[in-house]
Amino acid sequence: MKIQARLILLTLCSLMFATHAAAASKAEIDANVADALTKFYAESAAGKRLAGQAAGMLVFPRVIKAGIGVGGEYGEGALLVGGSTAAYYNTASASIGFQLGAQVKSQIIMFMTEEALNKFRNSDGWEAGVDGSVAIVEFGAAEEISSNSAQQPIIGFIFSNKGLMYNLTFEGSKMTKIDR
Repeated sequence: MKIQARLILLTLCSLMFATHAAAASKAEIDANVADALTKFYAESAAGKRLAGQAAGMLVFPRVIKAGIGVGGEYGEGALLVGGSTAAYYNTASASIGFQLGAQVKSQIIMFMTEEALNKFRNSDGWEAGVDGSVAIVEFGAAEEISSNSAQQPIIGFIFSNKGLMYNLTFEGSKMTKIDR
C-alpha cells in the first residue's frame, strides 16, 4: 500500500508540474522563502516572536495540493537556522479518499528546541505525525497562540491558502532533504 501511494503521488506530481520542468534553484527557493516570511511576519506578530525563539524553521513558500479521488501534494523550501539557509527540503504526501480540487498554501514548521531540530536534521526523510507531532496554529488565530501550543517542541503554521480544496494538516507529509 505504501509503495502504491508513492507511485500515485509521483504520477500526480509529474502531471501537476509538467509545465515546470526544472526544479527550483537555490536562488528561487531563497527568494520565495524570504517573501513567505515577509507575509507571515506582517500578518502575525505572535508568529514572528515565536520565530525569534525557534531553534530552526522549515519554510515551504508554495505547496501545491490536488486531488480527484486520489490526491497528492508537493512543495520545496528551506531550513533556516540562525536566520540563514542550512539546507533545502521538499514536502510530499499522497492520499486516497473523497477529495476534489486543488490549492496552493504556504507552510512554516518551527522547531522550538535544539532536540527537535536535531532529530529532524538527522532523519532520512521526516514524516509529520510519525517522526514528530506538529502543533498546528491556525493562521487567523495566530495573535492568540495558546500557551499550550507555544510550548510544543514543533509548531506549524499554514497560511496563504488559495484554491478550491481546504486542508490544514501536516499529517502524512514527508520532508526530505534535497540537493540544490
